[in-house]
Amino acid sequence: MRENPFSDSDIQRLILNKIEERGWVTEEEFWVVPDCFHSLIYDSDLLVKILSSIRCRPRVALRLFRWAEGQKGFKYSEFSFCTILDILIQNGWVKSAYWVVERVISSNMHKVVDLLVDGYLNLKVSVEILNIFLRIYTKNANVELCLLVFEKMLRNEMLPDVKNCNRILRNLRDRNLVAKAREVYKMMGEFGIMPTIITYNTMLDLFCREGEVEQALDLLSEMERRECYPNDVTYNILINGLSKKGEFNHARGLIGEMLNKGLKVSAHTYNPLIYGYCVKGMVVEALSLGEEMEVRGASPTVSTYNTFIYALCRQGQASEARYWFSVMLKKNLVPDIMSYNTLIYGYCRLGDINEAFSLLHDLRSRGLFPTVITYNTIMDGLCKKGNLEDAKQMKEEMMRHGISPDVFTYTILVHGSCKAGNLPMAKELFDEMLQRGLEPDCIAYTTRIAGVLSLGDILNACKLQEEMSTKGFPPNIIIYNVFVDGIAKLGNLEEATELLQKMVGDGLMPDHVTYTSIIHAYLAFGNLKKARELFDEMISKDIVPTVVTYTVLIHAHAGKGRHELAHMYFSEMQQKSILPNVITFNTLINGLCKYRRINEAYSFFAEMKARGIIPNKYTYTILINENCDLGNWQEVLRLFKEMLDNGIQPDSFTYSAMLKNLGRDYKSHAIEYLDFILFGDEGDEGTAEAKS
Repeated sequence: MRENPFSDSDIQRLILNKIEERGWVTEEEFWVVPDCFHSLIYDSDLLVKILSSIRCRPRVALRLFRWAEGQKGFKYSEFSFCTILDILIQNGWVKSAYWVVERVISSNMHKVVDLLVDGYLNLKVSVEILNIFLRIYTKNANVELCLLVFEKMLRNEMLPDVKNCNRILRNLRDRNLVAKAREVYKMMGEFGIMPTIITYNTMLDLFCREGEVEQALDLLSEMERRECYPNDVTYNILINGLSKKGEFNHARGLIGEMLNKGLKVSAHTYNPLIYGYCVKGMVVEALSLGEEMEVRGASPTVSTYNTFIYALCRQGQASEARYWFSVMLKKNLVPDIMSYNTLIYGYCRLGDINEAFSLLHDLRSRGLFPTVITYNTIMDGLCKKGNLEDAKQMKEEMMRHGISPDVFTYTILVHGSCKAGNLPMAKELFDEMLQRGLEPDCIAYTTRIAGVLSLGDILNACKLQEEMSTKGFPPNIIIYNVFVDGIAKLGNLEEATELLQKMVGDGLMPDHVTYTSIIHAYLAFGNLKKARELFDEMISKDIVPTVVTYTVLIHAHAGKGRHELAHMYFSEMQQKSILPNVITFNTLINGLCKYRRINEAYSFFAEMKARGIIPNKYTYTILINENCDLGNWQEVLRLFKEMLDNGIQPDSFTYSAMLKNLGRDYKSHAIEYLDFILFGDEGDEGTAEAKS
């Protein structure tokens, strides 16, 4: 630093004279400064004095400060920052003050806040500057500093702007800091900061995210008492919260309120409720709501249709899902990768891999790129069909396209290898996953253990479980369930039952899956009495059986001709609000057909259709098989045609059932007739009849 022969007052006078002489308000030559100005870089007190002398000229003060602050060796000072902020705020230069506060924060001069709350500047100016701090801290999601400034302001009777309070609440909500958000909201009330509609909506959203819908509704009442009337966002938040809790009637009631108040409904209103219905399997209600939203002028979005598609695919109704996909296209909505992934999942679930590959080609032609989820879904479908080599080729193709396989990719392939009985391949894929630096998760280990157990290799399964524990995955309920199921299926029923006690000793409670696995095994080995004892034990422990539990009980009893007990379980499950599914009905129909009680079987067939449960290929194959045995050929063909009309493709078991009682000479003619049903038209009917 150079020797300075002048006193501070001399330098101050020189600088002010130069400012007056040159008129550096707008001239670029401002940046070519006399030597005397360099004192401002190193002497923060002098800078404060000069800035204070020109406080009525904010443009000059700001340019001078910017020049000094941009020089190498500038001495940062809380006082110089406060002085320039005071000048800018007093003269209404709020945007420039915002820039200065950003410089304060980036320079870590956070003690400026302490100067302001301690009264270095006048109260009004200090509050305005502190509000700028809050705004920037919230913008940067710096929650700790937000709360620090907020609390300091309140302790010094400086009220933050409600907009900043709202920003703080949103930050806390997004960070899931629920308790702190409640505290800030409470402090707002205590210090007389009046909440706005945004305040209420933020808190409502917070409560609904936490599942505290009752508190949200109480807050709605409070805001109405304060004459802060809810808007469409308010209702959309509440409808979303109620839908997640399964309170569908209440949610629909709020839609009615919205309409009565003249508020606009939109996809944001209806989509959460549609999703809620679909999650519960209430697809008919969801589709009906979709129609209602259009009548009300709310246009469905891609998300709406994706929800329909997923719900239908989950129920095995890929053809119906495809219809809604086409509706989306007709409305000029562009399907996204989720639309395609969901449809691919639907077709893979039904074993229609060709259609899945067709959709893969289609999405590429639309400029979309398959994701790891796309490939994983197709690989899973191939593995379920036993096409392990094709699944592995899909992995290679995925990698050629620059998409790295993830843990789920390898888990799918390991499961497929185990299912195919190829344990060396399962180990090779598992090791490859490790070599690629992927850490197997609990699901990956569990999948491999399940595969090893399915081959009867209990020793290796236990070794894998030990390895899993050393990797930080202690035995959990899922692992125990896999061991219980695997050991029970091997016929080691006593050992499987002993595992129940070991679970409890490890601090885990057996669940419905544990009991269902053992019950199923006892039923499979013909010990219906022991299965019933375990079922009663399950109930006594308040473990609620599922549709799977009841279905395995119905299957065992119906299969042995004990139809009264099978029907008793069927009635009991419904009394407990456990709804039968297509497998439950197939089990009953199959048991009745096996004992030539076909009229009762048709009664259940009609009941399932009346309930909206779509018969699948197994339902039709069971009835076709029984009618073939009874020689009811007209009914066989009627069922076959109904099956095709409903978009259900027959498989080899269906054809075997239809052809099993025909001699060799007639089978070729029968196949020709079936081909007519599949591909012929009415004009060829006479020819087809002649051939048959």
